[in-house]
Amino acid sequence: MRIASYNIRKAVGLDWRRDPERVVDVLAEIKADVVVLQEADKRIGTRAGVLPLERMSQELGYELTEVATRPQSHGWHGNAVFYRSGLRAAETTRLDVPSVEPRGVVAIEFDTPAFTVYGVHLGLTPGMRRKQMATIAAHALQTEMPVIVAGDFNEWKTNLGLFAENFDIITPGPSFHASRPSAVLDRFALRGLVRCTRSWVHKSNNARYASDHLPIVMEFELGG
Repeated sequence: MRIASYNIRKAVGLDWRRDPERVVDVLAEIKADVVVLQEADKRIGTRAGVLPLERMSQELGYELTEVATRPQSHGWHGNAVFYRSGLRAAETTRLDVPSVEPRGVVAIEFDTPAFTVYGVHLGLTPGMRRKQMATIAAHALQTEMPVIVAGDFNEWKTNLGLFAENFDIITPGPSFHASRPSAVLDRFALRGLVRCTRSWVHKSNNARYASDHLPIVMEFELGG
């Protein structure tokens, strides 16, 4: 199976134009089974989602998980998860984490096969990120399902501290800034019977301009 994580910056590209179609073009290139997005909603007003849901559904075959609390939003605090129709989202959870700025984590339990995906966008300060990672870890340790944490960790250092004691950290490579990738801000973290078979940063021409982050991608296997 294949999962992607992508901070789409509200679909505002490096040319400062909001172009959701360009983001969808990038996702069409990746062909992931599960897509975890950050900044999928506008920050002000109705917090409306920025992506064309009809195209996401009809052309790419994606369903949107129901995590939003506002009628026009795609996600919660900008965290949205799409998945292909062959999967089934059995349960969704909005996880409050310690924060100064608006932050939250979404957890999606899939069945057939059974695994849980956490979509995260962590805070801007090291101390707050540590508290957020501790909250995520405590929640994830309560499930026996395989767990994949995916998102923008906002962590410039490679060391994730105590979080790494409970998870296998997958770092596909530098994903920020899209114009000259040098920072490893976007990561996956695995726990339980899930194994990364391959990971990479998606560096297509579309991806270089669609957002200030590049998408990260991981192929994985479930089971022993």
